[in-house]
Amino acid sequence: MNTAELLVQCLENEGVEYVFGLPGEENLHVLEALKKSSIQFITTRHEQGAAFMADVYGRLTGKAGVCLSTLGPGATNLMTGVADANLDGAPLVAITGQVGTDRMHIESHQYLDLVAMFAPVTKWSAQIVRPSITPELVRRAFKRSQSEKPGAVHIDVPENIAAMPAAGMPLSKTGLEKTYASFHSITEAATAISKAHNPLLLVGNGAIRANASEAVTEFATRLNIPVINTFMGKGVIPYTHPLALWAVGLQLRDFINCAFDNTDLVISIGYDLIEYSPKRWNPAGEIPIVHVGANPAEIDSSYIPLAEVVGDISDSLNEILQRADRSGKPNPYALELQADIRADYEHYANDPGYPIKPQKLIYDLRQVLGPEDILISDVGAHKMWIARNYHCDRPNTCLISNGFAAMGIAIPGAIAAKLVYPDRKVIAATGDGGFMMNCQELETALRVGHPFVTLIFNDGGYGLIEWKQHNQFGESTYVRFGNPDFVKLAESMGLKGYRVESATDLIPMLKAALADDVPSVIDCPVDYRENLRLTQKSGDLSCKLWE
Repeated sequence: MNTAELLVQCLENEGVEYVFGLPGEENLHVLEALKKSSIQFITTRHEQGAAFMADVYGRLTGKAGVCLSTLGPGATNLMTGVADANLDGAPLVAITGQVGTDRMHIESHQYLDLVAMFAPVTKWSAQIVRPSITPELVRRAFKRSQSEKPGAVHIDVPENIAAMPAAGMPLSKTGLEKTYASFHSITEAATAISKAHNPLLLVGNGAIRANASEAVTEFATRLNIPVINTFMGKGVIPYTHPLALWAVGLQLRDFINCAFDNTDLVISIGYDLIEYSPKRWNPAGEIPIVHVGANPAEIDSSYIPLAEVVGDISDSLNEILQRADRSGKPNPYALELQADIRADYEHYANDPGYPIKPQKLIYDLRQVLGPEDILISDVGAHKMWIARNYHCDRPNTCLISNGFAAMGIAIPGAIAAKLVYPDRKVIAATGDGGFMMNCQELETALRVGHPFVTLIFNDGGYGLIEWKQHNQFGESTYVRFGNPDFVKLAESMGLKGYRVESATDLIPMLKAALADDVPSVIDCPVDYRENLRLTQKSGDLSCKLWE
């Protein structure tokens, strides 16, 4: 047995099902070992795609997704997806090939210090410097990656070390221990909640990672507290729940900001500051906060909790629930606000405009996808509309990258989603800019044999940047570009291609594409004049103050 074979045995011991990556000269021994293993190696068309697949696999399963590259340019290509997983709290293990240790001391072809390079974008970065440490290093990598808050780690494998004889065996896995909040902090939280007249729940992705959806829903229901979720907290409470106020996170005022203007306590649950800065909803730092999470609160001048309940989220909520004393209905203002939010959402249900307004497009998506189906959003103007207007019944059914927020994640992410949930419908929603960054992975999807639909919000430019430029300067520059014929491009790759030509086309086209036995691409022109209209609406928004 050589080191590469021992490494792969350790991956099998960790329960690794897939390794996403590209072959290279410096990872030949690892590839040979994978060939003899139970792990399926999925050859991607770009290392960034491989990292995004591992990223979304980790986010959906809670188990570290694994990606593999060679050294140098292969490793640098991997970094964007690795950084995305790290800031989004998705467990990921990145493995890179490397030159032999005999030429690291001199200037050498394709050599970079990868341990140092990955250090700023991972929780931990290390190199296998001798065969015997492989089991310890792999076990530590997976434990670090999967521990709260999850993230990316990196293992560097020099090619001469990979080929060396190795003795040893994988280390036993130990479960991650639950920690429980102190009774003192629980009592502090319960007292604050009992005294509040108009509290709000702000729920983030940490509640999804903790599988705390049921506990959050019961907590909100029994205490009659309205619930707001971040982009990455969608589905923690069903969007049809009478206390759901849907998502917050736009960098402009929206209906939900009125709820923050009228609250006297925010109970944050699994909320990460990276998802939506507290300076946007608590700029003066005057709103009292109760922090409930697996980790202590981050330091921020707008986020200074009066109580920090740190431990298992479900247990913490159950303990607070037993001590908090709240009766009666939620504040009537929250219910009025909910009616306004729902009316705005329903307003576009039958909009006949073409190109299609983003509100109508996303409304139709919700009609076609079931409660367990998955929408993967890329990054761009469409992401803001999906975050605002696409609502979920279940956790992890709308995946939005809002930590690193890297363009190009949707198509690779949809491949990972279909591998994890082959029986669910999956749609990759992407702008034309994001589509062209990783559309080559549609060949990977065809080869792997798990069809899904890619829906392109086509506006012929970088719509989100254009939106921001108009907001700041009143005009845009350097954001327009040309596109290929997306239908012909899809067909040239052996896929199905569709083009939306009226507002009534989209629903039947989505249904047809979701029934295809190969991946499908839908080209849908979108009317992003709605971006500036939303900005204007935001500027005109005035909130009723409740007393």
